Amino acid sequence: MVINMYLLNCFFIYSFLGFLLESIFNLITIKNFESGILFGPWTPIYGVGAILTIIISNKIFKNMHKSKVTETIITFLILTLTLTLIEWLGGIIIENVFHETLWNYKNFQFNIGKYISLEMALIWGLISIFIIYFIKPIIDKIEKKIPKSLTYTLLIFFIIDIITIIITKIK
Repeated sequence: MVINMYLLNCFFIYSFLGFLLESIFNLITIKNFESGILFGPWTPIYGVGAILTIIISNKIFKNMHKSKVTETIITFLILTLTLTLIEWLGGIIIENVFHETLWNYKNFQFNIGKYISLEMALIWGLISIFIIYFIKPIIDKIEKKIPKSLTYTLLIFFIIDIITIIITKIK
């Protein structure tokens, strides 16, 4: 099995950054330092979203051959839909498997059920463009310096974390 070390490292970096940002936001707004359902300092939905952002934007920028503005608008639209779908699926899976609701957009004016809203969809689209143009170039420099042994160690801890959650939280 070939593991794409770049994508695996990006998954861990963005999962950690998502965990950190969401935890700080939660600490400030609701006085609760939690993000996601895992015990470790990572929230995988952010890692998955970042990986999809990288893959989709690379495909669009490589194959479209349009102006940068056109490619960015198309990327924004596709990633807005993709990341919103991931958020919706994540909410449904967590609710059905772990019987928890980690977020609820019912109070948002343009919600579509409790797991997605137009407001958050637009935020995900904007964040994806911000990641592509500002965060990814920085992360790419850091990612190159991560030793494989650290990546594999993180992978082992991540798998242990998932197994632990499955054992302890599935009701």
